[in-house]
Amino acid sequence: MWGLIGGSGFENFEGFEVIEELDSSTPFGECSSGFKRVRVGGRELLFISRHGESHELLPSEINYRANIYALKRYGATKILSVSAIGSLKKEFEPGDLVVPSQYIDRTKSLRAHSFCGDGVVGHVSLAKPICPSLRMELDLLSKNFDFRTHFDATYVCIEGPYFSTQSESRFFQKIGASIIGMTNFPEYALAREAGLHYLPCCFVTDYDCWDDEIPHVTLAEILVLMKKNNGKAFHLLEVLLERGPKLDGCQCTEGGLKHGLLTPIEKLSKTQREHLAIVIE
Repeated sequence: MWGLIGGSGFENFEGFEVIEELDSSTPFGECSSGFKRVRVGGRELLFISRHGESHELLPSEINYRANIYALKRYGATKILSVSAIGSLKKEFEPGDLVVPSQYIDRTKSLRAHSFCGDGVVGHVSLAKPICPSLRMELDLLSKNFDFRTHFDATYVCIEGPYFSTQSESRFFQKIGASIIGMTNFPEYALAREAGLHYLPCCFVTDYDCWDDEIPHVTLAEILVLMKKNNGKAFHLLEVLLERGPKLDGCQCTEGGLKHGLLTPIEKLSKTQREHLAIVIE
């Protein structure tokens, strides 16, 4: 089953048929409001509004662990993460879809970013942080989209809620980043720990501030663009649901804590074992 995480501008989709509101409580606290089971084109999926149904959570206030845990507990095996981002490259224009394959974390350790800790130790590789099978599938499908799609970008994740300074923006370019956002970390890392297939789809709303010659859009223009991007994301979702990508042989499910847990299971408390069972099953 697909789990869809919707970011800024993607708190809801007009094409959703809501089946039921789901329990937002987890062992790691409450997941974002607006957690529900929905139907699109006769197919069911799970949906979480990343910032909450009323966009009430700052990027650092999002309970990323609870969101990923809740999605897996209710049966998600694949996650489509939809976000709004800024562009660090002229060729990545507002309205374009960018699919990052690498990340640079520039957050400030304010976010709980692992299911490990408190007596649980594990290590997983983030060398290839997104699902290669889903990325390849989307590459094939994107040739039929009526909007431009870019692959293999590097996303720098900053803490927010402030946007970057011009010096920071230029620094991010120099270290290889091509898009900038505030929410994909630790989402992709937790999805890897949980053995889930993770596909990030990032829609450009504006250019970051590295170049004074590039005109900056107004908030009103961004809101109009966000509405258009919402329609593009929904079409992408419909295509993926209809396609039903085959993931046999994909290593995402083997790269998590299922095989990365170092603390012996028998040394954990009953409660810890019960909580981790969802993550590593």
